[in-house]
Amino acid sequence: MSERLDKLKAKIKTLPEKPGIYQYFDEFGKIIYVGKAKSLKKRVNSYFTKNHDTAKTRILVRRIHDIHYIIVDSETDALLLENNLIKKYRPRYNIQLKDDKTYPWICIKNERFPRIFSTRRVIKDGSKYFGPYPSVKIVNTLLELMRELYPLRTCHYDLNEESIEKGKFKVCLEYHIGNCKAPCVGKEKEEDYQEYINQIEHIVKGNIASVIKMLKEKMHAAAEKFEFEEAESLKQKIKSLEKYRAKSTVVSPTIHQVDVLTLDKGEKNAFVNYLVINNGAIIHGHTVEVKKKLDESDAEILTFALLNMREKFNSQSKEILVESSKGLKIEGLSFFTPQRGDKKHLLDLSRRNAKFYRLERQKQEHLKNPEVKSERILKSIQKDFRLQELPVHMECFDNSNIQGTNPVSACVVFKNGRPSKKDYRHFNIKTVEGPDDFESMREAIYRRYKRLTEEGQSLPQLLIVDGGKGQLSAGVDALEKLGLRGKIPIVGIAKRLEEIFFPGDSIPLYLDKKSESLKVIQYMRNEAHRFGIEHHRNRRSKSSLISELIQINGIGEKTQEQLMRHFKTVSKIKSSSEKELADVVGLSKARILIAYFKNEL
Repeated sequence: MSERLDKLKAKIKTLPEKPGIYQYFDEFGKIIYVGKAKSLKKRVNSYFTKNHDTAKTRILVRRIHDIHYIIVDSETDALLLENNLIKKYRPRYNIQLKDDKTYPWICIKNERFPRIFSTRRVIKDGSKYFGPYPSVKIVNTLLELMRELYPLRTCHYDLNEESIEKGKFKVCLEYHIGNCKAPCVGKEKEEDYQEYINQIEHIVKGNIASVIKMLKEKMHAAAEKFEFEEAESLKQKIKSLEKYRAKSTVVSPTIHQVDVLTLDKGEKNAFVNYLVINNGAIIHGHTVEVKKKLDESDAEILTFALLNMREKFNSQSKEILVESSKGLKIEGLSFFTPQRGDKKHLLDLSRRNAKFYRLERQKQEHLKNPEVKSERILKSIQKDFRLQELPVHMECFDNSNIQGTNPVSACVVFKNGRPSKKDYRHFNIKTVEGPDDFESMREAIYRRYKRLTEEGQSLPQLLIVDGGKGQLSAGVDALEKLGLRGKIPIVGIAKRLEEIFFPGDSIPLYLDKKSESLKVIQYMRNEAHRFGIEHHRNRRSKSSLISELIQINGIGEKTQEQLMRHFKTVSKIKSSSEKELADVVGLSKARILIAYFKNEL
């Protein structure tokens, strides 16, 4: 180990303080990381002198056995070179875009009288590709529009001049129904066909306005020459284009050329949405998943994704709309964060797309493997609540009483992030008089965990009490009395601001309102409240029934117990027949009950 470090440190001393890229190699000579730097010497040296926060970075440093570098003229050149090398070598510890080869593209084939079709394979044969598009439906809509506007060929013939002159081909049905002008037999000039292709390229790039303008000029020229059929045909094409433009997302005619970039991060992956705006309309929208490797910053992820997508979409925009421009610097591009207006709406739209894409991917993962979601949520709770163990088993307590009557406490149990209703428990408070929430909590928690320890059952990895500091202190006292103070982590959740209180800490924790951890804790708290209220209502109903039965002459305590043991609820007693009551308490008492309930009605 020391020999390896000595060798690397000696090499670092000779590194230049110039911009460039550095490559780390493992013991087998394989590139495991590519990075860029404004100063190669300072950047590389930092890997071996700093204490790194993430385990992945520490593992990377342990695996470095050699360092190579390339000097460039500027930091921007280093950024571009880094991007190219990452795509070429796909190093293990660099962030990577997930493969999007399954997305459809529109291809204009590199051939005489080019065919236009959709494909999922991009082949570098000189053909032009537009996309990728988020769905086949969008591609088919565009292709239908093109075929409606222009007589394009669909055959696979090699239409070279020699074959056409020798008459090797014959016209097909597409010619007879007017969908093609038969270039295969020389009925259409190559220049005329190429003009269609030029117009189609404008359309897929979003330059619909220029195509409409040109068609209008041709329409007026045809009308002046009294070529009314041609003018009508051009008019229909203009209507089709305007109809298509109306369906597309028009932002604002004042926004000419901008790109929009937003980020939504998960624990291991990040999701970057990219929009291309041209002449006031969104002409491309695409979301990519980026695999994080070394806890990269937002700026690093966005820069990496932006360079890749600008190349993919051939964007020429100089202005990039982002949520924060901190750390973003690419020569020739300006980053701007709008606060209001159409550009702000664009940013919001992009953010929603990134978020929904992430949620959709999570749903897909959950459908494939439901345990993945549970594990992710439990890890989030473990991190937020500073737990040593994964909280596979969690319990939550809530008290319920009305004006101090029939006080009860409810305990709900969650396992693997989901309710385990067979393990729910009620506690009728026995030692507390009046509405004392703290003492009720102390009694319920003490009784619950005294029983679990006596029976040798497993204890929860997280205990939650519904309430603030007072309820939390009562819970801590109960655990202390049982000798479980350090064995069961306990927190309190206050309803008003959803504050999370820890024992011995006066400053509460405020979790993000959208965090999965908080949603699970809220669900547990609400479930405990529901379960407690339900039991409290049953107790009050039972209590009121007993009070009512005591008032009936001829019905004593023994009879009350028999009735309650058999019928359970007042409604069942009231709805029972004379025979059903007689089977339990005898005919004479059954008649007394029937007469009483009849008079009550």
